[in-house]
Amino acid sequence: MREIKRNVYYVGAIHWDRRLFDELIPLPDGTSYNAYLIKGSEKTALIDTVDPAMEDVLIKKLKDVKIDYIIANHAEQDHSGALPRMLEKYPDAMIVTNPKCKTILMDLLHIPDNKFIEVKDGETLSLGDKTLKFIYAPWVHWPETMFTYLREDRILFPCDFLGSHLATSDLFVTDESKVYEAAKRYYAEIMMPFRTTIRKNLEKIKDLEIDIIAPSHGPLYDNPEFILNAYRDWSSEKVKNEVVIPYISMHGSTKIMIDYFVDALIKRGITVKPFNLTETDIGELAMALVDTATVVVGTPTVLTGAHPNVVYAVYLLNALRPKVKFVSIIGSYGWGGKMVEQITEMLTNLKIEILDPVIVKGLPEREDFEALDRLADEIKEKHRGME
Repeated sequence: MREIKRNVYYVGAIHWDRRLFDELIPLPDGTSYNAYLIKGSEKTALIDTVDPAMEDVLIKKLKDVKIDYIIANHAEQDHSGALPRMLEKYPDAMIVTNPKCKTILMDLLHIPDNKFIEVKDGETLSLGDKTLKFIYAPWVHWPETMFTYLREDRILFPCDFLGSHLATSDLFVTDESKVYEAAKRYYAEIMMPFRTTIRKNLEKIKDLEIDIIAPSHGPLYDNPEFILNAYRDWSSEKVKNEVVIPYISMHGSTKIMIDYFVDALIKRGITVKPFNLTETDIGELAMALVDTATVVVGTPTVLTGAHPNVVYAVYLLNALRPKVKFVSIIGSYGWGGKMVEQITEMLTNLKIEILDPVIVKGLPEREDFEALDRLADEIKEKHRGME
């Protein structure tokens, strides 16, 4: 156990070598599953548990502790998966959560109905000299999520919200630049599709007195404004003078266009972030999408459509719903195809303006480079108009 404040302890587990989350999200820096123990003068509560792979770590830390309540802020198994084992060890403990989370936990883990105490939005639970307040926060990033606020110690436990996939021995943030990057990656991959709801939930907690934010992944924040300001920025409608270019080139034609176009944008004072999809960490691409004003997709034609790796990247672009304002396509074909229609039809979630694509047959010629210059000019003017 590591003490955070008097009678408030970190009892989570660090997963140093985990490299993939949900069989989808790369974890270059590992992760942690943060659980917290609060000892009141009358009752003791555990806030969240850990991934089942690390449940022995949690149980060892809780040796000789009597637990009255287990607060379930979120039903996803990396936080709830150890609940069945915890209930075996603490048969008198009750799970405290909201009705929607209760239903999901019963479905996922087959926990019986009589093991739950349901709480309403804004309701409190007394542990004696410590009081827990529960705040509904749906869609950050599941529909049942809630926050727990420890009133006397002014600690917010927001579960996945405001977290970072970062395995570190530091209990609190010590390297803000490193944590900023890890938290931004986490936001981009997990939270970005819900940024409108995120803004509403930031409003919900703006009047709380918060000394510490204790998320369920990554280090704790003893400077709460650091991460709150980052989330306000990321979830806002503000974009940067940037162009993100996810691309594939099979035989060199598209790559020639990409190289020329990157230089054309740089000459016009635009920050460019190209991503060769044969080598790209998809999390790095997601991070770049958080702030960018424009995405230009580069692809050759494969069997009349876009390259499959590009299709996957466009699918993610649509699913992650960044605040991007403009999208275009550049690429090449050999005898024909419908890749432009295919890509644009996939972007139904985005409120964007499609800029005229530049598609060439075979290797690009002088007029194709001129078309790329015109596209670069148009992007510069669009960005200037936003300012």
